[in-house]
Amino acid sequence: MNLITKNTDTAMYITLAYINDGDVVIDATCGNGYDTAALSEAVGERGLVIAFDIQQKAIDNTRALMEKDDRKNVVLVKDSFENMGEVIGNFTGKRPSAIVFNLGYLPYSDRGITTTVKSTMRGVADALELVRPDGIVTVTMYPGHDEGKKERQVLLEAARKLPADRYHVIHSVMLNGGKKSHKSPPEILFITKKYD
Repeated sequence: MNLITKNTDTAMYITLAYINDGDVVIDATCGNGYDTAALSEAVGERGLVIAFDIQQKAIDNTRALMEKDDRKNVVLVKDSFENMGEVIGNFTGKRPSAIVFNLGYLPYSDRGITTTVKSTMRGVADALELVRPDGIVTVTMYPGHDEGKKERQVLLEAARKLPADRYHVIHSVMLNGGKKSHKSPPEILFITKKYD
């Protein structure tokens, strides 16, 4: 397995290293359910994945995938990830070990419905407070569209300002562009928290 052929696979591989059986994790943007499925497998039957999306189509796609694989450790929430702090308390008293954001728009759907700078910054700020110490927040950014460019710029500026004594931050970029079809391949932001 070549982990650096696809930045999104690299992101999930690193994220899974922070998750143990029985953990609670958040998929902030469940999309078509592939990240949700990987997280579900990682937390095991005793764990819990809380998966958010604002689009009913994404919730339906993810639900169908979870039912196909008979995954019972996933709660789907049709809401913005901006509200994850309020929602997570309804399901568990445990802090998440990982929170995953896959920004942009739902693949093969309406590209006019996309994450925005305002909601993303609020969601990531909340995630950094919610995630437990030694946990990870993983953000996949897509600078190939206008809102994605803005999100990338603002996220990177904010990440540079995070206090080094409390957070580790890595920005992963595929320098030679990856696939020929990707003039602006996805970029990954990994943030781990040392303490509350």
